[in-house]
Amino acid sequence: MGTKAVCIIPARGGSKRIPKKNIKDFFGKPLIAYSIEVALASNLFEKVVVSTDDETIAKIAKEYGAEVPFIRPDDLSDDFIGTGAVVEHALKILQDNGEEYRYLCTLYATAPLLQVEYLKKGLEALKKNSDAHMAFSVTSMPFPIQRTFKITKENRCEMFTPQYFSARSQDLEEAYQDAGQFYWENLQNKATDIPFGRSSIPIILPRTVVQDIDTLEDWEKAEQLYLLNQNIQNNSKKKLKESMRITSSKRQNIANKS
Repeated sequence: MGTKAVCIIPARGGSKRIPKKNIKDFFGKPLIAYSIEVALASNLFEKVVVSTDDETIAKIAKEYGAEVPFIRPDDLSDDFIGTGAVVEHALKILQDNGEEYRYLCTLYATAPLLQVEYLKKGLEALKKNSDAHMAFSVTSMPFPIQRTFKITKENRCEMFTPQYFSARSQDLEEAYQDAGQFYWENLQNKATDIPFGRSSIPIILPRTVVQDIDTLEDWEKAEQLYLLNQNIQNNSKKKLKESMRITSSKRQNIANKS
């Protein structure tokens, strides 16, 4: 089995809040294309498999380089089926075909901000920590969770932890949340805790590359972050080119003087 890894991308066709979300156009490409392309570009996987119940999604997934060896059955395609059952089904089909893997990466189809470097860090973390079962994407909360509150039925406020009302933000422990991008698993190790527990290694992502996409408002935020990251990358390339130009010019001046 060695260190063989497989990527499984669940992509159901029945999204309700954003119709056809997984293949909706996102800056010129179907949303799922971004996850497939990053998985392939990472060169970490023997296979990139899309599990879907939708023929159109299957066709698009294949066009972008993923494999779709089966169409997911109806009993694994409703609103109440969790990702775990879907991935387990896909992995079993692969195993029944004689394929064995050491590492599994579940990758969400709704992760256009996903970057190769963090995907690689996830696998590296599992390889370095032989006792861990999972390594997954997380990001820091933008505010102290100790100061959060709920709104009661009487339309009043009630803090979850009122003892922290007077605490300074900088004195409160930082909290993290699931970034909803990738979940690496070492298939040789059984989990000894829940996924957000001691069996798992957090791969911390900056908040600028994290956005859940469940509503149209989420979609718009993802677009804004995508453009922000594109601008950052373009500016970095410009600065690098300018630095190389200046260095080359200095070297030429030194050569001319000598």
